Amino acid sequence: MTRRMIVVTGGAGFIGSNIVARLCADDRHDVVVCDRLEDAALGKWKNIAKHPIADFWQPDELFEKLDRHAEAVEAVVHMGAISSTTEADADLILRTNFSLSRDLWDWCALHDARLIYASSAATYGNGEAGFADDDSLEALGALRPLNAYGYSKMLFDQYAARQSDRGQSPRQWAGLKFFNVYGPNEYHKGGMKSVVAQIWPKVQADEPVTLFRSHNPAYADGGQMRDFVFVDDVVDIIAWLLDTPSVSGVFNAGSGQARSFLDLAHATFAAASKAPRVDYVDTPESIRDKYQYFTEARMERVRAAGYPGQSTPLEEGVRRYVQGFLSRPDAYR
Repeated sequence: MTRRMIVVTGGAGFIGSNIVARLCADDRHDVVVCDRLEDAALGKWKNIAKHPIADFWQPDELFEKLDRHAEAVEAVVHMGAISSTTEADADLILRTNFSLSRDLWDWCALHDARLIYASSAATYGNGEAGFADDDSLEALGALRPLNAYGYSKMLFDQYAARQSDRGQSPRQWAGLKFFNVYGPNEYHKGGMKSVVAQIWPKVQADEPVTLFRSHNPAYADGGQMRDFVFVDDVVDIIAWLLDTPSVSGVFNAGSGQARSFLDLAHATFAAASKAPRVDYVDTPESIRDKYQYFTEARMERVRAAGYPGQSTPLEEGVRRYVQGFLSRPDAYR
């Protein structure tokens, strides 16, 4: 009997490779990664090197391979995207983040496969309308993202909700609005790494770390707030969705508790048993007018749908990341 297959696009990336690790350890499905590994020196290939994936597909052959294995494909977990909020080529962002997602949606709907995809908290824009994950077309249409990346994710959420309302959806579909995710296997992301990963070399060297100064009188320097979520927590949600095919919709994937960047820095120093040392620099003018001072995921909807998991407290998640990965010679999961 042919084993059922789960295809993870972006499966060598940060969140994708953590999903692959969980699915491979579970060993109920053949796990296929679709991604680009890029410059070998960046080490992206190391994100999946410890896990017995069944196959590796290049992105330009994705639909050919899906067609060939259509009867075996149980689900597509679509994490492949341009995730940079500063990418200037809006056409490239839309082709990658919207058009490809739309075509995968249509393929899954046609072939009775399930689809779980990455949305983003960037869809909420400056957060003035709050962070409730209402996936009605009216609520989705009221969002005002601050950049083309957030717009591309909002546009696909709207497409998904519209197609679902029309009865033209995969048998299960779920979009996850990731907040500020941190954890192992993000090392190839350069300037898009989490703050924990970016400040770690200085923490390890017992040097001062640098945070952005506040330009909003309501927030102290370092007091800017984010919903920081450990990557294991968002993988837990995805694993639960794969085990619960009756649940569909757009859901937040965060911790549900905003914490400050200063809290995050202090947690990183504490995990290394070092006294905190923090300096501040002005937020670059190029992003200052788009800078979010507060994000906090509302997690009620996914819990009302039956998700039983609990968020990892910030200090515990940072401790596990630092002591279990960043401080070790081999930092890869």
